[in-house]
Amino acid sequence: MNTKPLVVENLKKSFGKVSALRGVDLSVDRGEIFGLIGPDGAGKTTFIRIVVSLLNADEGAVYFQGKPVRENIAYVRSRIGYMPQRFSLYPDLTVEENLRFFGDLFGVPLKIQKERMERLYRFSRLGAFKDRRADALSGGMKQKLALSCMLMHEPEVIVMDEPTYGVDPVSRSELWEILRTLTDEGRTILVSTAYMDEAQLCDRVGLIFKGEVLAQGKPDSLLNLITDPLYMVKTPQPHRVYFELLKHFEAVDCNIFGNGVHVIDRHSVGAEQIAKILKQSNFDFDEITPIRPGIEDVFLKLIRTANPSAKPEQRGELSA
Repeated sequence: MNTKPLVVENLKKSFGKVSALRGVDLSVDRGEIFGLIGPDGAGKTTFIRIVVSLLNADEGAVYFQGKPVRENIAYVRSRIGYMPQRFSLYPDLTVEENLRFFGDLFGVPLKIQKERMERLYRFSRLGAFKDRRADALSGGMKQKLALSCMLMHEPEVIVMDEPTYGVDPVSRSELWEILRTLTDEGRTILVSTAYMDEAQLCDRVGLIFKGEVLAQGKPDSLLNLITDPLYMVKTPQPHRVYFELLKHFEAVDCNIFGNGVHVIDRHSVGAEQIAKILKQSNFDFDEITPIRPGIEDVFLKLIRTANPSAKPEQRGELSA
């Protein structure tokens, strides 16, 4: 029997004719942050809900601490911490009242509740706001309160569905600091996100798209999936330059980014030849420079390799 905190085997789930999950396999090791990363509609929330026993899979199995989730729902729910994407606390209650409610819900003795609340106030920096109603908190503070409420019963495994969605950059950074502190204490965290830059904050990640995990591993290891030279074509006309380059490069090798186009040079064309192509077609560009690949480059390459016939607009939007 596998005693890893979470093990998922061949998970499949459909809603009518839509396949939300297509045979997902992954495991989460003790004391790590595992990031499930993908765009909206990739299957992240469906996966999370099955893991925490809120939804049944059509096929496959989920094991929590070695026990099958479907046959051990009460055991799972008493030992797992789940934080959904939508703010799910009581808006009319204060910060402290929400914490006490969740302490009571999980049968935490009052003396221990008080001790844990004081620690969570220091942990989340919400102590100064303990008498403020939850609906009067900022987005980032609401997320920290939701996390604190989830921690009142000190779950060993924490599952979070896009906890930083719509949160300001400072609050995002603070939330990730809290998550790292939790794993340093031995907690295990499964977190989903659409933000590509958050991949580097995880110990391991799974890149999910249209219900399939395209690759998983340590973030730095996944970057090695691109071994050819990568160039950034900085241009004020990224879309026009992109379609021009598609005449000379395969679609899997070209991606539009905010301030230009990334080109994977699998055939050693070189920066000078790329510049020559654009100059001959009278396209404006500022510079062409070699760059190191990021997780988004890897993700887009995997998506386009798996679905080479898709048009650019069908390939989904990723968050930088």
